[in-house]
Amino acid sequence: MKVLANDGISPAGAEKLRAAGYTVITDKIEQDNLIEGINEQNIEVVLVRSATTVRKEVIDACPGIKLIGRGGVGMDNIDVQYGRDKGIKVVNTPASSSQSVAELVMGHMFSISRFLHDSYKNMETGDFKTLKKNYGKGVELKGKTLLIVGFGRIGQSLASYALGCGMNVLAVDMFTESREITVKIGNDVEVSVDITPVADLSTVIGAADYISLHVPKQADGSAVIGTKEFALMKDGVRLVNAARGGVIDEDALLAALDSGKVAAVALDVFENEPNPRKDLLSHPKIACTPHIGAATVEAQDRIGEELADLIIGEFGTF
Repeated sequence: MKVLANDGISPAGAEKLRAAGYTVITDKIEQDNLIEGINEQNIEVVLVRSATTVRKEVIDACPGIKLIGRGGVGMDNIDVQYGRDKGIKVVNTPASSSQSVAELVMGHMFSISRFLHDSYKNMETGDFKTLKKNYGKGVELKGKTLLIVGFGRIGQSLASYALGCGMNVLAVDMFTESREITVKIGNDVEVSVDITPVADLSTVIGAADYISLHVPKQADGSAVIGTKEFALMKDGVRLVNAARGGVIDEDALLAALDSGKVAAVALDVFENEPNPRKDLLSHPKIACTPHIGAATVEAQDRIGEELADLIIGEFGTF
């Protein structure tokens, strides 16, 4: 059985598949040639991350596909329900990257609180007096309130880190039952904190010093955070988006930054990937990373092995 890992797969995942008798192909097929490449090589399993899309036209033109796997959480680059309606197994790996994304968000929150993203760019000027004045009014995370929008695995992992830093944590989610968040202290001590999400973002957004987004766009394709939501926020709020591009309205974001409503923003995802707009990348109040939330060695190993287990569980060994 042939597996195309078009956006790559960890060595651990590829080895597990090969040991079970699968042929693993990691040579990248460009999107425009995807249908031809799948059919020519008789591919039955297609694995992607965020770079490759598997839409209706690919599914219809490639009747040999039996499973589509997404290495990561969001599956908005796959026509999931259409594939399932055609009898194709569609899977993802929601648990494997939670810690990595949460750690990136924490790193971004530290960065935009102490101007690290901008000072890195400007230290080479050597103008210590001006730089110290520019970057000498940072804020601490301890004691601040973090609002996590989307309280699934990633949001809960982030909550654990934030609580460990002494932050207060609020959450918004469609599921409003209480969640027990475990904070590990060293190797032997654990503390549990109950957090109960609310369903209505507008009721808590004004209390947040920091907001981290872990949701897709709304069902109609619109942003979760737009002009209306910015108006409800506390002055000087800081935001992080490591979810999906378009969750924050980028025009409204720039207006909120320039007005001073928002003090700083960190973006790991963009509306027009892989070509985000230049005014976001160059803005001194925006810290940018190139969609690397799940891109750690440990997470990619977990993702690859989880995908391998899902495939082997579905089709067996050869």
